[in-house]
Amino acid sequence: MSSPMMQFVRYPQRMPDKRPAAVRRADFGEIYAEFDPAGAAEQASRCEQCGVPFCQVHCPLHNNIPDWLMMTAEGRLREAYELAAATNSFPEICGRICPQDRLCEGNCVIEQAGHGAVTIGAVERYITETAFAEGWVRPIAPAVERPQSVGIIGAGPAGLACAEMLRRRGYRVEVYDRHDRIGGLLIYGIPGFKLDKRVVERRARLLREAGIVFHLSCGIGESGPSFAELRRRHDALFIATGVYEARKLAAPGVGLPGIVAALDYLIAANRRDLGDHVPAFESGLLDARDKHVVVVGGGDTAMDCVRTAIRQGARSVKCLYRRDRDNMPGSQREVQHAEEEGVEFVWRAAPEAFLGEDRVRAVRAIRMRLGPPDATGRRRPEPVPGSQFELAADLVVEALGFDPEDLGGLFGEPALELTRWGTIRIDWTTMMTSLEGVFAGGDIVRGASLVVWGIRDGRDAAAAIHDHLAARTAAEGRLALVS
Repeated sequence: MSSPMMQFVRYPQRMPDKRPAAVRRADFGEIYAEFDPAGAAEQASRCEQCGVPFCQVHCPLHNNIPDWLMMTAEGRLREAYELAAATNSFPEICGRICPQDRLCEGNCVIEQAGHGAVTIGAVERYITETAFAEGWVRPIAPAVERPQSVGIIGAGPAGLACAEMLRRRGYRVEVYDRHDRIGGLLIYGIPGFKLDKRVVERRARLLREAGIVFHLSCGIGESGPSFAELRRRHDALFIATGVYEARKLAAPGVGLPGIVAALDYLIAANRRDLGDHVPAFESGLLDARDKHVVVVGGGDTAMDCVRTAIRQGARSVKCLYRRDRDNMPGSQREVQHAEEEGVEFVWRAAPEAFLGEDRVRAVRAIRMRLGPPDATGRRRPEPVPGSQFELAADLVVEALGFDPEDLGGLFGEPALELTRWGTIRIDWTTMMTSLEGVFAGGDIVRGASLVVWGIRDGRDAAAAIHDHLAARTAAEGRLALVS
C-alpha cells in the first residue's frame, strides 16, 4: 500500500538504530543499523514535496531527492534506486559519508520549520543496500564500444566517477593509482566506522567487471609510466590525484617523535583494519593504545582521527580547535558521535609549543577569542594573553588540512598550469587544463573538499571528455573527406 507524503507532523524524525557508544567504541564497524522497510517508508513519507526542493538545490549532484523519497514511501524501491543512480555514481557511499547536516538535510524545509529534517542519507543508504541485496545493481554493459581510450590518474572518488561514466559511453578506460587498492580516500582515508571497506570493494569489483582496467601501485613517473607516455598512450587524460600534502604546525618542538600527520595515522589504522602488516602501527608510533592523544584541528579529518584513537584504546582523547563549536568546519553530527564515544573538545584553544625531550609529552596551548571577521567572513581567532595551559600528550595528530603536491615536478610537465595555491588550473566550461586533451577535477582542482564534489567533478569531466573526443573525431572525418 502506498504511503501518503507530507507526514512530518504525524511521524517524528527517526534515524536507524545506532549502536550504543560503549559497544561501538570497541570496534571499527559502522555505527548505524539499516532501516527496515516500514521504517524507511515512514521516514521517506515525511517529505513535504516542496515546489522548490532546497535539499536538491544544495546537493552538489542535484539528486532527485523528493522523487526517490516518494518512491520509497510507496514501496517502489527499484525505481527509487534507478533514479538515485541516474545522478550519483556511488549512492551507497554518499548515503553513508556525505555531511547531510550541512547539505541536503541542513536545507530541508521541515528542518527549518522545526520538525526535524527528513533523514535523506539514511533512506539513500537503505535504497541502495536493498538494490544490491536484490541484484538490481549490475556491471556496466555499454551499448557501443568506442575505439578511443582515456587514462585516469587517481582511483579516488573523482577518478572512479569519471571512469564509470566514460565506460557507460563505451570508451576504453584505464585507471592508474599509486596505492595498492581501488578507492583512494574512500579506502584509506575514511575509517570503517563511517564507511565499511567492503562497500568500496564491492563497487570496485563492479567497475572491474565492466571492463575498466586498473594499474595499482603505479606512481606516475615513479613505479609506472611517465606523464608524457600516458599522453601518447591515451586519447585523453583525466587527473584526479587529490591533495595529500599535509599542512604542518609551526611551533617549537613540532619535530618531536610522537607528532604525526593525520593521513599517515588514518592510513595506518585503515590498513590494519584491512589486515595488512603495518610496521609503523606495530612499533607503536601510529597506535594510540594507552596514550594521551591530542588531535589539532576541527574538520572532518580531525573527527576521523579522534574517533579512531578512541577505538584503538587511547587513555584520553582531546580535540584542540582554535574556534568554537558553531564555527568549526566539520560535521556537527560527527562531533556528537565523538562526544558520545568519550572525546573531549577543547574549544577556542591553539597549540603554542610541544614539550618533551626524546618524544612529545605535552602540548602547551593558549586560549583564543574570536575577533572581527577576516576576508573570508569568519571571525578571526586571537590569542588571549597569559592564558597558557598544558595538556598531557603521548601522541599528537596534526589534522590541519591538505595542500597539493608539486604536480608539475612529479609529472615532469612544466606546461601544466597551476593556481597560486598549487591546484591545477582548468577552464570550468570544459574542465580542460592548459594541456590539450588533459582534464582535471576533484580535490586537485578545488583543494581539499567533499567526496560528493569529487563525484560531481568526475561525472562532469566525463561529459566534457566525451564532447572533446566527439568533436575531434568529427574534425578528423571532415579532413578525411577533404583529402
